[in-house]
Amino acid sequence: MDITAATLSLLIMLIAIYILAIMTDEYFVPSLDYISHLLNLPHNVAGASLMAVGSSAPELAIALTALFQGNGEHSDVGIGTIVGSAVFNILVITGASALVRPAKITLSVVIRDCLFYVLSIGLLLITFFDGKIYPLEAFSFLLVYVGYLIILYKWNAWFPEETGEVGTEEQPSSPLNGNSANSAKSTEDKQRSILATLNHWTAQMLGFFAGKVEQSYLRVFLVSIAVIVGLSWILVKSVIVFGDATNIPPVIVALTLLAAGTSAPDMISSMIVARQGRGDMAVANAVGSNIFDILIGLGLPWLLAMGIGMMNGGSVFVEVGIADLLNSTLVLLGTVFILFIFLYTQRTLSRIEGGILIALYIIYVLWIALGG
Repeated sequence: MDITAATLSLLIMLIAIYILAIMTDEYFVPSLDYISHLLNLPHNVAGASLMAVGSSAPELAIALTALFQGNGEHSDVGIGTIVGSAVFNILVITGASALVRPAKITLSVVIRDCLFYVLSIGLLLITFFDGKIYPLEAFSFLLVYVGYLIILYKWNAWFPEETGEVGTEEQPSSPLNGNSANSAKSTEDKQRSILATLNHWTAQMLGFFAGKVEQSYLRVFLVSIAVIVGLSWILVKSVIVFGDATNIPPVIVALTLLAAGTSAPDMISSMIVARQGRGDMAVANAVGSNIFDILIGLGLPWLLAMGIGMMNGGSVFVEVGIADLLNSTLVLLGTVFILFIFLYTQRTLSRIEGGILIALYIIYVLWIALGG
C-alpha cells in the first residue's frame, strides 16, 4: 500500500468535491433555477427536471470523463458513481429531507416518477446482462428520457391536483455561502465559523469567473459546466490513483466515496426546500435526479463513445465491467419499492421513515465495504 499516493489522491478528491459542491450549488443550480422561474414551472416539475439536471451534472461529467480516459477501461468508475449516487439520493436525500420536515406528497407525481425510475433501472439491468452496450440500447435510454420529459410537462394538465406543499414558504438561502444579507439576519451566523468564511471566499473566487446569475445566467451556466467537467476529470484520475495505491477497486471508491461526495450538494438543497415546506420538490428532485443519472448520465456517454469508435473504425459497442455493479443495481431497484411504500402510506414521508432510509444506506455502505 502506497500511503503517500493514497493520502495525496484522497486529499485532491476531497478538495475537488468541495469546489464542485460550491460551483454546482452557488452557480450552476441557481442558473437553472432562474430559468425555471422564467418558465414559471410548478415545484414538482422544476424539481424533477431542471433541478435534477443541475444536481446531476457532476455525475454526468464524471461518467463522460471516465469513459474517455484510458481507452474506456475505467468506464465502470463513471457507472459506479451514478449507481452509488442513485442509492444515496433515494435513501439519504429523501431520508434527510423527511427528518428536517415530514414531506406531504402528491400520489400521482410519485407514481409517475417511480414508474419511470423502475423502467430506467430495468433498462440498466438489461444492458448489464452481457457486459456490452450497443447503440440501440444506448439510444433507448435517451428516447425514454425524452418521453419522460414530455409526460412531465403534460402531467399537471392531466392531473390538476394539489401540489403537496405544506406550510409556508421561506426565502431560499444558500447552504454553502457564508456571505449576503441572509448571514446577517441569521442568529447562528453572527459568529462566522472558519468553514463559513472558507465557503464565502471560495464562492467569491469562483464568482470572479462565473459572474452573477441575475446579470448573465447564460455566462454562469457555461462557466459552471466548464468547471464541473474539469473537476470531474481530476476526480476520475484521483479515484484511479487511490484505488491503485490502496488495492481497492476504483469502482468501489466510486460507489461510495465519490457517489456520496457528488450528491452532498443535492442533499443540502433538498433539505432547504423541505424546510420551506416543499417536500414534494425534494422527493421529485431525488427521484428525477436518478432518472436523469441513469438515462442521460449513462446513455449519452455510451452513445458518444460508440459514435467516436465507429468513426475511427473501432468496435460498435462499449464494454463495461459489471462484477461490482450488478448487485448495487439490484439494491437500487429495492430502494425504489421501499420509498414508494413509505410515500404511499398517508401520502407522507415521516421522520421515522426518513430515519429508516438513512439506516438502510449505512447498512448498504457497510455491505459494500465488506465485499458485498
